[in-house]
Amino acid sequence: MNRESSMLHTLQSTSNPTLEEIARLGAERMLAMALEAEIQAFIEQYSSIRNAQGKAAVIRNGYLPERTITTSAGPISVKVPRSRSTVKNLKPFVSALIPKYMRKSLSIEEALPLFYLGGLSNNDFVPAFEKLFGELPAGFSSASVTRMKQLWLEEHKNWSKRDLSLSRYAYLWADGIHFNLRLDEGRLCVLVLIGATPEGNKELVAVCGGYRESTESWLEVLRDLKERNMASPNLCIGDGALGFWKAVREVYPEAEHQRCWVHKTANVLDKLPKSVQPSAKSLIHDIYRAETEKKARTAYQRFQDRYQAKYPKAVENLMKDEASLFTFYQYPAEHWQHIRSTNVIESAFSTVRLRTAKTRGQGTMATTLAMVFKLAERAQKRWRRLRGYKLIPKVLNGVKFIDGTEETLAA
Repeated sequence: MNRESSMLHTLQSTSNPTLEEIARLGAERMLAMALEAEIQAFIEQYSSIRNAQGKAAVIRNGYLPERTITTSAGPISVKVPRSRSTVKNLKPFVSALIPKYMRKSLSIEEALPLFYLGGLSNNDFVPAFEKLFGELPAGFSSASVTRMKQLWLEEHKNWSKRDLSLSRYAYLWADGIHFNLRLDEGRLCVLVLIGATPEGNKELVAVCGGYRESTESWLEVLRDLKERNMASPNLCIGDGALGFWKAVREVYPEAEHQRCWVHKTANVLDKLPKSVQPSAKSLIHDIYRAETEKKARTAYQRFQDRYQAKYPKAVENLMKDEASLFTFYQYPAEHWQHIRSTNVIESAFSTVRLRTAKTRGQGTMATTLAMVFKLAERAQKRWRRLRGYKLIPKVLNGVKFIDGTEETLAA
């Protein structure tokens, strides 16, 4: 009640409070309520435990010193509740909302690499952040931004050397994202791999640099993963970049291939006049949205029959990847929407693509890779589980599926 009264007094003493000020004070109030609920749940968790004197195992112990956290709503004053344990080896309360030493929200941390990718120079960070977020964390300066970027470089370097012997991926999505570089380094292609874990989570596997999606570039990435003991994925999903598929056949020959239908659709339509594209697109959708592989191949033949005479290049483009267009039918139907295309990567990196589309350059290869890595690392926390994730262990164990349904032995 005292905190609410203080907030009300603050608003009343401010002539014509702005919407931002009201939002900031409201955020402070909601955060305080959330912290109280969090520590209450922590205390209740141990309510049945008593010490030798019969007292509660965990009791309230005031608050930690007040601190200011920079958020997208502006600077917010926070007093994190504190507990005391009366039982040996029972750890005190630690807030999951406000970890120790936290001085800025995750949105601010995400904004740093995002702004850098957008072309903001070191000296522009401080005035830009002051304008957007109000008071900045202590010690925040252009020099601290430089140190932060160096830290990201080290994090990416260490992450790229991690052991993968315990990592298993049922599906592996691959794509290349292009960036312009400053100075004379040309055009960078960031090679990205995302895997589906046994738990159904999408996990960032690799963020590596090259100047094109060549076989040699992909070979270097995949060989490195294998040297770090990554097992072969069951299915690889990618676009028409021949370099990736040649590299996969050499490094992980046992993995199956699925050509991205979104990219394939775009490539085929590009070889048709605009007046024909709507009907052709509808026919292509009939192929990969069919309930069974047989029906899909019937629609596939129908497309060829309709356009072969007038538009042979479009038909040729569709037919050249036939061997890897229908593989998804051999996997659970619940997974089809995920494994028919590389949209897993496209959606995950849409923000990066959007922010870099209109800039003149993003710095050196190393800094660009580090920024892309940090953005993806943060975004990963919001990636959703795959639909039908409980079926992934079956995929990893080699269970066969026919038209999306698990194969069963006849009685």
